[in-house]
Amino acid sequence: MQKVFNLLGVLGFAMSGTIVVGSLVLYTRIPSLTKYYMSELKLELTKVVTQMVPAKIDDVMPELPSATGPAIETPKLPF
Repeated sequence: MQKVFNLLGVLGFAMSGTIVVGSLVLYTRIPSLTKYYMSELKLELTKVVTQMVPAKIDDVMPELPSATGPAIETPKLPF
């Protein structure tokens, strides 16, 4: 029975050590992971916006006239 308890104690210590080391490694890599995912997100958003902009501009722009009206008279200056 003592061997089982010793084994469980060693396994518990190994698991605790693994969690601490894994947490430290993850904590030190968070800035680089954040930079990577932010750059990927910016690239994807840029692609989506550039695809959407031409379609939206075409929808909003009015039709250009095919003919023009008569010329506007220039006003006479008072002096």
